[in-house]
Amino acid sequence: MSEKMNSMEQLNETICACTKAMDDKFSGADGKRHIVLCGGTGCLSNNSKAIKERFEEKLAKKGLSDQVTVNIVGCFGFCSQGPFVKIYPEDTLYRLVKLEDVDEIIHTDIMNHSVVYRLLYEDTATGEKVTKQEDINFYKKQRRVALHSCGEINPEDMNEALGAGAFQGLKRALSMTSQEVIDEVLASGIRGRGGAGFPSGRKWQFARNVESDEKYVVCNGDEGDPGAFMDRSILEGNPLAVIEGMMIAGYAIGASEGYFYVRAEYPIAVNRLRNAIKQAREAGLLGKNILGTDFSFDCHLRLGAGAFVCGEETALLNSIEGKRGMPRPRPPFPAVKGLWEKPTIINNVETLACIPFILREGAEEFAKVGTEKSKGTKVFALGGKVNNVGLVEVPMGTTLRELIYDIGGGIPGNKKFKAIQTGGPSGGCLTEKYLDEPIDFDNLVAKGSMMGSGGAIVMDEDNCMVDVAKFYMEFICDESCGKCSPCRIGTKRMLEILTRITEGRGTMKDLDELEELAKTVKTNSLCALGQTAANPVTSTLKHFRDEYIAHIVEKKCPAHVCKNLMEYTIHKHKCVGCGLCAKGCPVGAIHKTDYIPEGHKLPSYAIDKSKCIKCGACISTCRMRAISKQ
Repeated sequence: MSEKMNSMEQLNETICACTKAMDDKFSGADGKRHIVLCGGTGCLSNNSKAIKERFEEKLAKKGLSDQVTVNIVGCFGFCSQGPFVKIYPEDTLYRLVKLEDVDEIIHTDIMNHSVVYRLLYEDTATGEKVTKQEDINFYKKQRRVALHSCGEINPEDMNEALGAGAFQGLKRALSMTSQEVIDEVLASGIRGRGGAGFPSGRKWQFARNVESDEKYVVCNGDEGDPGAFMDRSILEGNPLAVIEGMMIAGYAIGASEGYFYVRAEYPIAVNRLRNAIKQAREAGLLGKNILGTDFSFDCHLRLGAGAFVCGEETALLNSIEGKRGMPRPRPPFPAVKGLWEKPTIINNVETLACIPFILREGAEEFAKVGTEKSKGTKVFALGGKVNNVGLVEVPMGTTLRELIYDIGGGIPGNKKFKAIQTGGPSGGCLTEKYLDEPIDFDNLVAKGSMMGSGGAIVMDEDNCMVDVAKFYMEFICDESCGKCSPCRIGTKRMLEILTRITEGRGTMKDLDELEELAKTVKTNSLCALGQTAANPVTSTLKHFRDEYIAHIVEKKCPAHVCKNLMEYTIHKHKCVGCGLCAKGCPVGAIHKTDYIPEGHKLPSYAIDKSKCIKCGACISTCRMRAISKQ
């Protein structure tokens, strides 16, 4: 951005120029080819940056640098198929690209305008090669609102963001009164995407109605759910959209300052956000009298140390203030008495990323999508036992079956679906009978789970649901701030019971105690961390009680996961005596026997169960599948 924009007219001129540049890039009207690579954390950790540098190096050697550009963009979403390379204007998408593929792409595609077919995505149903992203099943049922322009624009280039619609929502907001902006947000029906699902417009209205010399807007980017990466990807792919959403919120409630609270474990998101704030200030879009109006607003960045409890809004406020991250009693609520005891609204990254769309396209357009009480779209981090792992944004009302099978591509190895955990440690497990249930805030709660921030972990027949409950309870115990006794002590006792059960020391009385503790912790904990801590336990007890009983009564783990309740066996009639299992055993628990199976020349092996640590190394090395766990 070369010049500071001091008026709406200057912004309009800049937007028009940037929009034309982006249109020319996508259509080929600029006469160039454009190579873009996925710059999400997953692809960057898989050599995406090195691939970009290799492209630049090879193109320079061939004298093509003036004809071909190379850029990093945000997350494409389809993480299990990355790194991605897309070429404009043809819109050709290559997946699983490696460093050694660069020369072939340049020679075949860039220089000779032919497609490198082996790098195209192959449809799992038809076996056909798919050239364009929009034709891949993973993307067909998605609708990008919060993820607008992620995977299309360079997140470190403000011009590209402006060309993709940035600040047009703010421009419209500044032509309205603050109450009209809040009315627009209320009309859209948007509810907070951070987990609770509270109507965003109502929260803004509360803060606007409070008289105060100072007010604040806080963006909650402390994404701590295991397996969740929605907010991180938005900040990495289009940080200016979140800044714009914060500014619109600030204008609506009468705030002049905003704070981004992002965990320090997100260095790429932090750096791109910091760069976006700097560019917005230099362009005059942050600071005093923005675009020649009376509206002044600036934002700041605070890094979290990774405490899960700081995702709770009052603990987050304490952390920003330099205090220990522990929740505050409510009321008073932050909208009345928040940051430094001033009225404060706290929205998460995804919520703020949707706000520019609502102001740019109108509340009615946003509300067209979704269900009666849950409008718009929702971003999910789809992971676990599913073929298409990645980041997806779907309309509210999409069913779990569509999410797992149509978008997620089903379960690897055609194994049986067992459950999906939504909402992270605060959510619950939903079984096969709920696959056709529409996804929305209220429906998931009614079924014993919750939307949460958007984590969706799929489990198959090989998952032990008692072990799953134990995993989440371990996480909660580690992350509890310890301020209130029900959460601090109650979750610890629940973990002890779950540990006893998975080790074969449980009793039927333990199940009654688990349920009683769950009620106590939920009813008496101070904040949402404790109030929802028991959800994984209560949902697995409800839907998979037979597994708990098997662990207690039969002393067996049906899924063969809990180490104390299983043993490894070498089936001597299948063993060919190669000895690979013995070589791979870290504790020397496998020995040769005197038995030679019929038709074989070498004696078989056996496992000394008193030495076996049940690590599974023997199974992974056996080529004959002669070893099983029972």
